[in-house]
Amino acid sequence: MSLLNILPSKWPAERLAEARAVIADVAHHSDHLIRLACRVLATHGETAAEREDARVLLVVIDAQRPIRTAQRGDDTGRAAR
Repeated sequence: MSLLNILPSKWPAERLAEARAVIADVAHHSDHLIRLACRVLATHGETAAEREDARVLLVVIDAQRPIRTAQRGDDTGRAAR
């Protein structure tokens, strides 16, 4: 049995709705959750404008990340190689 037969067809629409809800109430969500929502919308958004807005918000959220955290993430990536 295929996984596609198990999952209801409304699953992607529900994920998009959740991502939109996170973005609509951005002040009450963590940066991690906002980044995830932006990635979902940037990839699967219904319109070009929605996808572009999500990409722009992702850039803004990433730009607010402290340099030390960004460097630690880069160091972790290098160490894993």
